[in-house]
Amino acid sequence: MAISKDEVLHVASLARLELSEDEVERFTQQLGAILDAVGKVSELDLTEVEPLSHPLDLVSVWADDEPRPSLPLEQALANASETEDDHFRVPPTGMTREA
Repeated sequence: MAISKDEVLHVASLARLELSEDEVERFTQQLGAILDAVGKVSELDLTEVEPLSHPLDLVSVWADDEPRPSLPLEQALANASETEDDHFRVPPTGMTREA
């Protein structure tokens, strides 16, 4: 399936992209090749293929939440560059909070 230069320019306009003439030519060829590759799917007999929401079976990777002891404070803060009153000390972000 071919794509025209006008279509490439239209998509670039929608995306607010400025393209050089070389880019328009290159993208016309590249997008045409992509559309040709995707178009090959329509040549397949998919009558016996059931629709899928995902090509692989999905399994939850989350473990159940189970209470357990936390790290000792000294170990939790061991790699902190700065601490203050048993807390991590971080530089201010420069943002102010309005009351």
